[in-house]
Amino acid sequence: MITLSSSGRYFLRDEKPFFWLGDTAWELFHRTTLAEARLYLDNRARLGFNVIEAAILAEHDGLHQPNSNGDVPLTNDDPAQPDERYFQYVDALVAEMNARGMIAGLLPAWGDKVNKKWGDGPQVFTAQNAYGYGEFLGARYREYEVVWILGGDRESYTDGIDYAPVWTAMAAGIQATYRAHAVFSYHPQGHRSSSEAFQDAPWLTFNMWQSGHSERDLPVWEWIAQDYARMPIKPIVDGEPCYEDHPIDPWRRAWLPEHGRFDEYDVRKQCYRSIFAGGCGVTYGYHSIWQFASAARPPIAHAAPFWPEALERPGAAQMIHLRQLIEPLLASELIPDQSLMLTPPMDRADYRVALRSQAGDLGLIYCPTGKEPLILNTRRLQRPLAIEWFNPITGEQTVANAQIDQPVATLTLPDTQQDWVCILKASENDIVPR
Repeated sequence: MITLSSSGRYFLRDEKPFFWLGDTAWELFHRTTLAEARLYLDNRARLGFNVIEAAILAEHDGLHQPNSNGDVPLTNDDPAQPDERYFQYVDALVAEMNARGMIAGLLPAWGDKVNKKWGDGPQVFTAQNAYGYGEFLGARYREYEVVWILGGDRESYTDGIDYAPVWTAMAAGIQATYRAHAVFSYHPQGHRSSSEAFQDAPWLTFNMWQSGHSERDLPVWEWIAQDYARMPIKPIVDGEPCYEDHPIDPWRRAWLPEHGRFDEYDVRKQCYRSIFAGGCGVTYGYHSIWQFASAARPPIAHAAPFWPEALERPGAAQMIHLRQLIEPLLASELIPDQSLMLTPPMDRADYRVALRSQAGDLGLIYCPTGKEPLILNTRRLQRPLAIEWFNPITGEQTVANAQIDQPVATLTLPDTQQDWVCILKASENDIVPR
């Protein structure tokens, strides 16, 4: 099980720092065969993903369209009558995740089953039956390694109706029968955070953003910073940044590919900037994979290519480098600190984000481009400082020949055509106090 660090800023797993590197597989239980699910999970385990997010009651006609075994999850759309054969398949896939060292990020139900603002629905939950369904889930998965993600692309308050009591009842039911310390979050609509409705909810363990898919370079660094400043302190994960090869649609209406698609660079920028703004993990997504689009399952919102081919797209393979960079540093209590830079303000596409260790012996700056020099303010860091350049595409680190022993320094990035992380490490000797 994952727990919280003493600071409340990041996760522990088996008492060791844990960087949440998730993947969205919303329709996994609904649209895959066992062989397909194993193919997918083997790939994601090999690429270093450690959380798989999937909806038990799926979004796209998940109550009426049978799964690959011909089963639907509920009898007569009644949460009090779960279908045993359907849930045996969920059991099997959760076990497959855990066997590969991955945590199951389970959505008990997609949001339209509680709040049918749009989508297939039907809306079947009330505060009364949500508790019993939660009890059923908590008891069934109490021995599995699970994180519970309520919501599912929904606000908790819509058109004068407050749905928070339904989600709260579901959480209470899960907690009543799961292990002593169930871990919960809430997956909101795009451009929103779980903190808006549930920051003070006792059951909410960590905040989750959906920065979303409407534009390139949405200010995720500002949004994460908002939650970082909230009390009580809770870890923060962007649970749905822009998906690789998802159509870009500023109006969020039809997701038309005429506006272009997000590529691996777009995804990488948003993931790094959310972490450097104070996030303790991030969830990658690929537009064909979350829905398992295939010739047999018509693509939703212009998804392409079909999901087996999409397994080899570059963005997913690059995410492990972010985990390998940050996970060993979590115990250093990294703090967002934009004062490490004196670089003039930049537009969103070029916006740089900085972290430092609480002790001041480490600084990291994510630079989406190398077009402009990096002007450093090292007054909050111990000096002299060794310089390393981390390549987010390859994960390679290059040690620079020079050191920094002055409070202000200007660095030229190794390549102007890509993104970089500048790593500043205090040298062992001749440390200058902060």
